[in-house]
Amino acid sequence: MDTIEHPLVTREVDDGVLVLTMNRQADGNALDLEMTAALAEAIESANAMSDVHCVLLRSSGRHFCTGGNVKDMEQGRDLMAGSVSDVRDRLKKGLHRLTRALTSLEVPSVCAVNGAAVGAGCDLALMCDIRLAGPRASFAESFLRLGLVSGIGGAWFLSRIVGPAKALELTLTSEFIDAEQAAHLGLVSKLVDDDHLGLEALRLARRIARNPPQAMRMAKQLVRESSESSLGAALEMAASMQAILLCGEEHRQTVLRFLEQQAEDKRRRTA
Repeated sequence: MDTIEHPLVTREVDDGVLVLTMNRQADGNALDLEMTAALAEAIESANAMSDVHCVLLRSSGRHFCTGGNVKDMEQGRDLMAGSVSDVRDRLKKGLHRLTRALTSLEVPSVCAVNGAAVGAGCDLALMCDIRLAGPRASFAESFLRLGLVSGIGGAWFLSRIVGPAKALELTLTSEFIDAEQAAHLGLVSKLVDDDHLGLEALRLARRIARNPPQAMRMAKQLVRESSESSLGAALEMAASMQAILLCGEEHRQTVLRFLEQQAEDKRRRTA
């Protein structure tokens, strides 16, 4: 396992999985500009790493991510310093860099949510492809409690996961929902005991990472883009991707391994 230590985000490569751990427990892994830049840079690095086939995002401490730092808001520092134009520019170059990094990630992403995922922290979880949560997890689009809206793209992700009506309810009430409610709404794919959350998320990421890499990247892109396109456009994309894969060496080698495994399984059954 290769590890890159960072004061805010630790990186480890484990069996094809880039494990990113937010590591600022004192303020709940809040997304200030420094944390956002560290996370974005770590995620962006994955596309250039040939040995990485899945990304796992997790956190240390009691909470996943508590969103923006309220003390910074009160004192007008970090993201909030300066004029409306200054803040807008920082949002686009800072926080939106993280949104773009996750949405342009070629490999699948898995998120392990322990504790609170609040405001921009909730949006961060929603940007990942698959989310697992422990029983202590809670989620909230809590921006209106502070007289704000989601500035990082959460409205786009939330409405596509739970539908516009439920997204409006969660946004306009700013209510917290627990892990079971999140699973019921489809915000979370699976609930896992806190003691096993990290290991279960890593097992899932490893299982995903074992897929043929070129086909897996195309499969992710196809699902993502098909959800936003017409059936005709989706069929065109599917035909093009399938033709590339069918004519490629990765597919041929995968079929050979599949047939060899079938033959081995048959020998074991008849032995």
